[in-house]
Amino acid sequence: MGRVQDKVAIVTGAASGMGRADAIRLAEEGARVVLTDLNEVDGQAVADQIGEAAIFMRHDVADEANWQAVVARAVEQFGRLDILVNNAGLMAMGNPVDTDLSSWRKIFAVNSEGVFLGCKHALPVIEASGNGGSVINMSSVAALQGMSYIAAYSASKGAVAALTKSVALYCRERKNGIRCNSIHPDGVKTPMVVKVATGKDTATQEEVDAMGTDGSMCEPVDIANMVVYLASDESWFVNGAELRMDNAATISPPYPVP
Repeated sequence: MGRVQDKVAIVTGAASGMGRADAIRLAEEGARVVLTDLNEVDGQAVADQIGEAAIFMRHDVADEANWQAVVARAVEQFGRLDILVNNAGLMAMGNPVDTDLSSWRKIFAVNSEGVFLGCKHALPVIEASGNGGSVINMSSVAALQGMSYIAAYSASKGAVAALTKSVALYCRERKNGIRCNSIHPDGVKTPMVVKVATGKDTATQEEVDAMGTDGSMCEPVDIANMVVYLASDESWFVNGAELRMDNAATISPPYPVP
């Protein structure tokens, strides 16, 4: 306990899935958390579950004014900002030919521009807090190897991976003690992944539990545990890393295992 004691974090997409798990684990380890999402009902419920160490704000990550308001509220409520978890994301099926331009732009607005805006507006405030800090960008294994059936998502997450390195170098050059790293999950049992895997808007708990029993999927808390590490001072020398959380899926040999 106390690995991020008294640090202040913003977690986007915190109403469900990985963002929810991130916010809960950070609070369990002593952080005060600003949870953001478009889903006000579930987002507020998570904040209520955490208690006085958390507040919720409705937040469109593709809107710059929304970002400015969220960062300002974090400082107003908790006095500083130390951690940014850019978790909010959007996925849609579509190969490079079938994907229409409006869908491509919508996915990039959330997955790529949203991360850029978060870094742009949070970094100066984290730096002003004076004790270093951590920016954690949620990417995907789709950024590392491409996935034809989710082409826009794959490309948008590739942009996140590249931006992460640029932010990491920027912070090193400024000697401000802020690290920026990207996490690249494969299968995680979240509502977004379940929707894509089953073709349903909702799935029963039994259907969710049955997914990934072969070791191909993990729970949101498994990703959240990595977030806690990257948010803590334990990771002070980890900067610009691409952290794969995929049970070796992206290094599987191209032939059947005997």
